[in-house]
Amino acid sequence: MTDFSRYGRQVILPEVGVNGQALLRDSTVLVVGLGGLGSVAASYLAGAGVGRLLLADRDRVETSNLQRQVLYRQTDVGRAKTEAAAAQLAALNPDVVPCTYDAENWPAAVVHADVVLDCTDNFPSRYAINAACARARKPLVSGAAIRFEGQLAVFDLRRGGPCYRCLYPESGEAAERCEEAGILGPVVGTIGCQQALAALQLLLGLEVPVARLQRWDARQMQWTSHKIAADPECPVCGERRD
Repeated sequence: MTDFSRYGRQVILPEVGVNGQALLRDSTVLVVGLGGLGSVAASYLAGAGVGRLLLADRDRVETSNLQRQVLYRQTDVGRAKTEAAAAQLAALNPDVVPCTYDAENWPAAVVHADVVLDCTDNFPSRYAINAACARARKPLVSGAAIRFEGQLAVFDLRRGGPCYRCLYPESGEAAERCEEAGILGPVVGTIGCQQALAALQLLLGLEVPVARLQRWDARQMQWTSHKIAADPECPVCGERRD
């Protein structure tokens, strides 16, 4: 039985309530990528009482991660991120059941998720996650951050909108990485928080802007929003769109 006293500050929200909290308890979220985005998003989802978190990452914790990947501690350096993250999330909230997946078997977890978070940092992974979500018709919350810039988009083919592949056709160009371009910790943390917020809204059945690219300029503290057009010739979602 859920200890609702833990979640009192959100249960009093009319948009959540006791029924909404029970809904979160019975929900499953897949987080692919446990770096700066995923470690923050997973923490907030665990704190909110999402009952089952499926965690996927291939990397181990490095010292350079600790500047922005706030889920980890110095003693986690060298551990698999999935293992370290699962331990920290379980310690944060014993109501949460974390399950770990590696780089090869995470696609099988998509069908078990109510919402999928793409918290990766490269195009091949993003395309693979998008394709898996399109096949399973699962809502996808995609985030990215570099330097002083962040972006967020929610894709949900159940509503007949576009997919990530419509926004970024495969061009062969490599995505910039934090190792070369740099990143300020709170920038990536802000986008991770927004991914968690979007996931909670989806799970609670609240209105979420879909098919829009939300860009954040951290220097100016300003958001801009752009509509994403569906590509009728998209090889991923063209035949799956309602």
